[in-house]
Amino acid sequence: MDNSKEITLTAEGRQKLVDELAYREGELRDEIVERLKEARSFGDLSENSEYDAAKEEQSQNESKIAEIRQTLSVARVVADAQHGGIRVSIGTTVELEDDRGKKTKFTIVGTTETNSLEHKISNESPAGQALIGCGKGDQVEFTTPAGKTKSYTIVNITR
Repeated sequence: MDNSKEITLTAEGRQKLVDELAYREGELRDEIVERLKEARSFGDLSENSEYDAAKEEQSQNESKIAEIRQTLSVARVVADAQHGGIRVSIGTTVELEDDRGKKTKFTIVGTTETNSLEHKISNESPAGQALIGCGKGDQVEFTTPAGKTKSYTIVNITR
């Protein structure tokens, strides 16, 4: 991960990372230590697949802990903007309508929080960049990574 690049998170996204870090440093580490102890009791470690699997899981967990700590160290949590009329910003949910009347909802989040299954799009994505700063009734147009141009009207913005 690039140490110099600031990462933008919603308060909810930061809390999820803090919770995951606590779980990985506490409960998951304890579970792995128990599996290592149990695997050692089987004897010869050179041919012990349970021990090898537990060591691999331990390594992956420690890598993920380091990654989360790094993310939190460069993360900037966005605060709700308090200005006249709601504008699209990180943490807002935007309802869009295309020219055929089909409606779509997205929540704008920081890059590390992106989850297409939950309709969370990154503020750095083409759609996110086009929407940031816009207000209700604005027309937005952006080109998808697949090269298609999409045009929408912002129907609603909620926090």
